[in-house]
Amino acid sequence: MNNKFLGTGVALVTPFKTDLSIDHDALTKIVNFNIENGTDYLVICGTTGESVTLTKQEKQDVIATISQANNGRVPMVLGIGGNNTATVIEEIKTTDLSNMDAILSVGPYYSKPTQEGLYQHFKAISEACPVDVILYNVPGRTSKNMEPETTIRLANDFNNIVGVKEAGNNVAQYLQLLKDKPEDFLVISGDDDLALGVVLAGGAGVISVIGQAFPKDFSNMIRLGLQGKAKEAYSIHFKLMDIIGYIFEENNPAGIKAVFEALGLCQDSVRLPLVPASQQLKSKIKGFVNDFK
Repeated sequence: MNNKFLGTGVALVTPFKTDLSIDHDALTKIVNFNIENGTDYLVICGTTGESVTLTKQEKQDVIATISQANNGRVPMVLGIGGNNTATVIEEIKTTDLSNMDAILSVGPYYSKPTQEGLYQHFKAISEACPVDVILYNVPGRTSKNMEPETTIRLANDFNNIVGVKEAGNNVAQYLQLLKDKPEDFLVISGDDDLALGVVLAGGAGVISVIGQAFPKDFSNMIRLGLQGKAKEAYSIHFKLMDIIGYIFEENNPAGIKAVFEALGLCQDSVRLPLVPASQQLKSKIKGFVNDFK
């Protein structure tokens, strides 16, 4: 099994200053905060990183800052996906992936391909990609679910498709994947609220949003889950349950950025069409952060 992606990966935010330029100092701080507190790997330029609002140059700058701060300490995964297969392949071919351990590629959004279309899309990506590929199924955002049969077919047919970040918020679908997957294929939770249950059922871990704000507790919870220590792990899950709900109440990543603002790690600025968390939500988040022990 590919141990690089066992445990807790975090979908890093892209911190912005008030003028909405990238705050590279805050990004460095967040990377160090995570690595020093037990995060196992970093996911760069995913949806939580507001990658769709970053220019090509900004993406390169974000990758450079994170790579420098990480300095080879933990594996790195780069988000490269979209609904134009040819464009995704072009991005793979023109991006320096030499220090990336994998790409995370989201299912095509908006266009709603059939299961065969999804298979052919990821087949083309696999064949073009020089590093490992982690599939990303998030039907709530793409409006099309990748059925377990399609994921398993891809897992069996392509050696460099090593795992799936499954974020359908569907327990039955997780269990189907865990039952049918090849032995060394990783089922990674993309749902913070379900992550522990998935790990206890045989999942490889999580790519988390909240984990980057509470890396010590969250990565410890997943570690205990991987060891089958359900009772100890659930005691941490219950401590974090409310904040997991809060950060997804309005939009992601406005929620997690409000947590970071409360922690003093970055501002809560987001780029349109997203807007910062409401005052009401921010006060709930601040209260949680202040009381968290």
